[in-house]
Amino acid sequence: MQIGLIGLGKMGGNMAERLRQAGHEVIGYDRNPESDRTVDSLQALVGALAAPRAVWVMVPSGEPTRATIADLAEVLESGDLIIDGGNSRYTDDQVHAQHLLPKGIQYIDAGVSGGVWGLTEGYALMVGGTEEAVAQVQPIFDALKPEGTGGFVHAGPVGAGHFTKMVHNGIEYGMMQSYAEGYELLKAVELVPDPDKVIASWQQGTVIRSWLLDLLVLALADDPGLADIRGYAQDSGEGRWTIEAAIDHAVPLPVITASLFARFASRQDESTAMKVIAALRNQFGGHAVGKAGSDADVPVS
Repeated sequence: MQIGLIGLGKMGGNMAERLRQAGHEVIGYDRNPESDRTVDSLQALVGALAAPRAVWVMVPSGEPTRATIADLAEVLESGDLIIDGGNSRYTDDQVHAQHLLPKGIQYIDAGVSGGVWGLTEGYALMVGGTEEAVAQVQPIFDALKPEGTGGFVHAGPVGAGHFTKMVHNGIEYGMMQSYAEGYELLKAVELVPDPDKVIASWQQGTVIRSWLLDLLVLALADDPGLADIRGYAQDSGEGRWTIEAAIDHAVPLPVITASLFARFASRQDESTAMKVIAALRNQFGGHAVGKAGSDADVPVS
């Protein structure tokens, strides 16, 4: 097939390369002139594609994606198709689809997992859209997914792809937090002299082995004890959206919620909440208030 791909960063660039290796023609565009782009504008990209066109958008979620899809709506024609492969919120997908419908432009939302390893290992794809639209670009999905029968699902109508990817990422938050807490406990005791070796041993035979565990082993091999990494973790939004959806549907998600809040805590140089607790313990129990750089927390005589 022939496909346009907008956004040639770490994910988009590797996806373009995997598609080309599978024999597809990729017309690539990125705003960065230093990128490996084929054309230098959206108009040129559309002009280089034969109708009916398929364009994959792989730019940051939020306003960059919304603006790109709005611009494409002005230059594409009836019968063309847009795939949003970023981490957009599923509610945005429904807005995009409704906007494109009168123009006769089909829309697919594709949740993509695989990161920088996707080029060699393949990408897990969760897509939402009509049967007709998905069938039109199925060869593209087949080329991107891992070899074998798994790694691809038509999850449902428009929005289902990004909704399932959102839940996937929420689960990822919880799994990473569990590995992190276990590793911290291993390091906190003198009984286990080499926690890194223990983590590596879990790759075989245990019920908690996973690709995330494999990646942790790689990280520990590169930086034993993680001495060079700051304990600061951002979140890209999907964890928050997962929790908001859980609230909307009254579904309890204690593990995923706690893992998101742990990331918030990682960004605090000093916790205002813990200051309040220290002050209250001093008020009712006479416990010393620890000063900056001090571990003082003993009863005052």
